[in-house]
Amino acid sequence: MSVMKAPENTPVWTDESRCKACDLCVAVCPAGVLAMRYEPHSVLGAMITVAHPESCIGCQECELACPDFAIFVADRKEFKFAKLTDQAKERQQKIAENNYMVLGA
Repeated sequence: MSVMKAPENTPVWTDESRCKACDLCVAVCPAGVLAMRYEPHSVLGAMITVAHPESCIGCQECELACPDFAIFVADRKEFKFAKLTDQAKERQQKIAENNYMVLGA
């Protein structure tokens, strides 16, 4: 099995062709990095988006929670992740209150 290489300067990325918009990854992200965006062409009308990659702390909770292996987190040797801030925690709370949809949408 080959190891997937992260896109350059990218802490977390998705494979939208595998995503079924279950929003489990968004629910477990402690830093408010992920959200769902409206996507009229998907079955559920939504799709995952990496809304705030600069806030990714590299915890891999999203990758571990994804039942479809549609989300990936860079290796700590390849990327310097952010620290969890109060601003990121607050953003995650607001995303959860917004039914996991991207803020401002």
